[in-house]
Amino acid sequence: MASIELREVSKRYGKTAALDAISFSVYDKEFFVLFGPAGAGKTTILKMIAGIEFADRGAVYMNGGRIDNMEPARRNVAMVFENYALYPHMNVYDNIASPLRSPLYRQNEEAIREKVSKIAATMKIDGLADRMPAQLSNGQRQRVALGRCLVRDPNVFLMDEPLAHLDAKLRNLMRTEFKALQKQLNTTVVYVTHDYMEAMSLSDRMAIINKGGIEQIGSPREIYHTPANEFVARLVGEPEINVMSGELERNGGGFAIKIDAIGLSRALPGDLSPALDAFGENSVDIGIRGSHVSYSFQAGECYPIHAKVYNVEPMGNRTTVVAEAGGVRLNVRAPSGCSAEIGQDIWLGLDIRQSIFFGAKDGRFIARHNPDAAERSA
Repeated sequence: MASIELREVSKRYGKTAALDAISFSVYDKEFFVLFGPAGAGKTTILKMIAGIEFADRGAVYMNGGRIDNMEPARRNVAMVFENYALYPHMNVYDNIASPLRSPLYRQNEEAIREKVSKIAATMKIDGLADRMPAQLSNGQRQRVALGRCLVRDPNVFLMDEPLAHLDAKLRNLMRTEFKALQKQLNTTVVYVTHDYMEAMSLSDRMAIINKGGIEQIGSPREIYHTPANEFVARLVGEPEINVMSGELERNGGGFAIKIDAIGLSRALPGDLSPALDAFGENSVDIGIRGSHVSYSFQAGECYPIHAKVYNVEPMGNRTTVVAEAGGVRLNVRAPSGCSAEIGQDIWLGLDIRQSIFFGAKDGRFIARHNPDAAERSA
């Protein structure tokens, strides 16, 4: 069990800044996810906690004590790598057992056999104990690497995209297993992913990492409902959030939004007025998720925006319809049975009450009406 803190940590590789003065804390027994695009600096953070990399500036703390100069073996962390890092000369059983045979954490063979058998069954690799890594598929190798990480009881689990090479069915199963294992082992997990579904479903809190900096830290609900900026809003949710340019207009004691590109003008809820007043500018970006765009293939009062179907993306349990109006493409979340055809006329309605407002110049969050209102999952 451990808490972790990074204070003003920076790291450069030549002229490239991997991390730029980042600071955050991971609470004891928390499932904390580092989420962001490839190359954002997520793995570098994990390596600094593990002791594989060292900061150029700043400090790393565990349980309040500085660990920058502590040997990796003495930090009592377990790490699983995206590229497996298995011992090629050991079979599956010995790979999983290896942490329990190390000088610092050595256990007797009976205890090792019991723990390895339990973990192998959880990972569904209990029939592969005698195989060598070269005889395994990528998915099986990843499960062995996970097993080797989970077999010990460290202060912190560090996981670098551990599900990246698993098939969809096993990936979904392992999400559930991870949460259950973390509660069972009663330990801290720092988990790296670029898959927003993993980040949202697993994390107690998550940090959005971009270009070596932190865009936002919060619960999945906070990240989804009140994103710090347009980058965060676009990163979470499926289909991607629709963002359009608009102009604020005074409407009595409140505001209205005018979106010229799609020919829409609507009054805004009164509770937005204080934040929009404080913002002090007229030009805004308005974000609305595809689940809050309604549609019809016939004109009607509730569907004031005329558009054409630009693309149709069947996703099994749902369909994403991409509609184009006035040069603006809007993602619409539709049921799986939607039979739209490319080029077909479609009429859209926007639920302005569920919109998120950002500054047009810097993309920063301004306001949202009733952020605690229930939403359909992205």
